[in-house]
Amino acid sequence: MIYMNTYELIYEVVKKIPYGKVATYGQIAMLAGNRKWSRVVGYAIHNNPDPKNIHCYRVVNRDGYVADSFAFGGKEVQIQLLQQEGVEFIEYGRVDLKKYLWDGK
Repeated sequence: MIYMNTYELIYEVVKKIPYGKVATYGQIAMLAGNRKWSRVVGYAIHNNPDPKNIHCYRVVNRDGYVADSFAFGGKEVQIQLLQQEGVEFIEYGRVDLKKYLWDGK
């Protein structure tokens, strides 16, 4: 049996977010096994060991805002990466969750 630590569980969920979709910290926490891990999701994303395969830029806060201090280049980089996938913003830095929120499946 293989056991994963909390960060590994989080990364496995983040890897499942489809191209052109976003997920919230709380959604990732819930899907990783503990809805109280929202802050831990943020720590895991900040320590992402493999940004090319773990697309942490697809994770936004519960209101759809990108991170002010996106770990891999700042807020503007996160916005740019999402826009390259066709994600639109309803205001600067805020994704339309009604349109782009991943359903978790």
